[in-house]
Amino acid sequence: MLLRTARRVWYSSSFSLHKDSILKRCSSSIVNNYEKEEEEKIRPCSSLAAHVLLRNNRPRPRPRPRLQRLNKDKDAYSAIEVALDSVVKIFTVSTSPNYFLPWQNKSQRESMGSGFVISGRKILTNAHVVADHTFLLVRKHGSPTKYRAQIQAVGHECDLAILLVQSDEFWEGMNFLELGDIPFLQEAVAVVGYPQGGDNISVTKGVVSRVEPTQYVHGATQLMAIQIDAAINPGNSGGPAIMANKVAGVAFQNLSGAENIGYIIPVPVIKHFLAGVEESGKYVGFCSLGLLCQPTENVQLRNHFKMLPEMTGVLVSKINPLSDAYKILKKDDIILAFDGVPIANDGTVPFRNRERITFDYLVSMKKPNETAVVKVLRDGKEYEFSITLQPLQPLVPVHQFDKLPSYYIFAGLVFVPLTQPFLHEYGEDWYNTSPRRLCERALRELPKKAGEQLVILSQVLMDDINAGYERLAELQVKKVNGVEIENLKHLCQLVENCNNESVRFDLEDERVIVLHYHLAKIASSKILKRHRIPSALSNDLVDEQNSLEAGHPQPSRATPSHPRATPPLATRATPSRPLLAQPPHLEPISLSHPIWRLQAVTHRRSSRSLSRTRSGSQPILAADEAVDEVDELVIEGFAGFVGFP
Repeated sequence: MLLRTARRVWYSSSFSLHKDSILKRCSSSIVNNYEKEEEEKIRPCSSLAAHVLLRNNRPRPRPRPRLQRLNKDKDAYSAIEVALDSVVKIFTVSTSPNYFLPWQNKSQRESMGSGFVISGRKILTNAHVVADHTFLLVRKHGSPTKYRAQIQAVGHECDLAILLVQSDEFWEGMNFLELGDIPFLQEAVAVVGYPQGGDNISVTKGVVSRVEPTQYVHGATQLMAIQIDAAINPGNSGGPAIMANKVAGVAFQNLSGAENIGYIIPVPVIKHFLAGVEESGKYVGFCSLGLLCQPTENVQLRNHFKMLPEMTGVLVSKINPLSDAYKILKKDDIILAFDGVPIANDGTVPFRNRERITFDYLVSMKKPNETAVVKVLRDGKEYEFSITLQPLQPLVPVHQFDKLPSYYIFAGLVFVPLTQPFLHEYGEDWYNTSPRRLCERALRELPKKAGEQLVILSQVLMDDINAGYERLAELQVKKVNGVEIENLKHLCQLVENCNNESVRFDLEDERVIVLHYHLAKIASSKILKRHRIPSALSNDLVDEQNSLEAGHPQPSRATPSHPRATPPLATRATPSRPLLAQPPHLEPISLSHPIWRLQAVTHRRSSRSLSRTRSGSQPILAADEAVDEVDELVIEGFAGFVGFP
């Protein structure tokens, strides 16, 4: 009977124990080759021999698929163990201001997010999780108790916030997470948090796809971010991304319309935020050069500005007048290097191993009042200048937090400073639906001096006194009684201190509004009462007016004989009039508003959009709510990465 080879098996001691019984049943040809096969530790045998060997030297069974998966995903399951005593769920009650009706707020809403504890008994989370908050609660994993929380500091540009909990019971058994470093590409991270769809903690795993400056939706800034392929959903915001039991970043936004594209805030941005709060006790912001730059990739462009073949850099197109660079640099300068790091013609600098990022990363990591050495090519000659870096504010604020909107009402004319949150009231597609000229000014114009504002006539509350002026709403106010206005406070002072019979407002497009001053003051009180408006001034203007009256009382003017000539809410300084009291129901609250960066121009709607990931009880839109959607962004030149306001 011919033997058929069943398989090859390794020679072992068990074979020696059954050698005699096996050889009796083996073919003579197999026995003759035994010594040779023994040297090779391998020998073919019959099915009977294989059965005997397998029975006496049976290998261990393979692990079940579930156990095998546990062995492979050590990072994810280790993240769970670390996160159980570190990650908390945040419950937020918030109220946003109404910029069309700045004397009132919108309806209250509830939302949820995530956070985690760090050293110093602090909770780190996203700024948009607590934006517009009026009440905050936090809950530990596995606990039914919610604890009251307060905000220590908020950085809306970097979308980070620090919460404090006073209860000692809350901190019992909590595990403080440590900050790690920027992960390399393809390194695995586990995102831990409380996304919508359930009440318990959730862990999703992914790998790092790219590391580069990215548009932060909430703060409308261009800062370093890490893209991962883990699912980041509403409610994940503020939760940690863990790698090797340390924090690699904070989950904060995703790319809606795309599958599994999420973003986390890297550790350098987190450390910059925490260091500023620790040193100054408050959020200090991120620095900017205040430049609008252009690439120099075109050969003719480089030759025109006398760049040698080995030179690389970017062209200075515009400089913010409020920046220190305005006193040092000039238009058409070529920036060759920043702090000794050469800048490529596309505006990038080396980063880690064979990676490149835009040089605004170097600028943004500087602390306020720090200096940087900038190497410049000017008229064919090289220069080095030291520039002091500071956070810069745009002419039109891209967001307003922790205060109510400013407004001033005179004879039914509602004056407000132009802000991007005001434009967002026109809807999700605000770039196309808001007044075109206001939108262009908000995105492009620069301040000429500190404290400057663009004041507009937002609306006209109809009355006999202002009939015929209703079509002049949404125009910029240029002058009051021939005096160019600097800001809303200046306009208010010019109107309240008017000594003429009439007050004249010069608007853009050569439009003019003229009102009889005393009749307008009489009508103001009736209009306020009719529309149930508590004050003709916003809280900040009331405080400013009270401060001026207390420190610099002005002589009383003659008042008209009409008994109602001076309305109860008038704010002109008179020695006999008591200081204005701030309305008790208009106490300032912590406010936030989703906005875009000044350089980010919404060009057209895109099927994909960045969105924040705070979980709420109702849809939150980018125009005026809390989960943002970003249109396709057109960044002009390098305005985004140089932090040009």
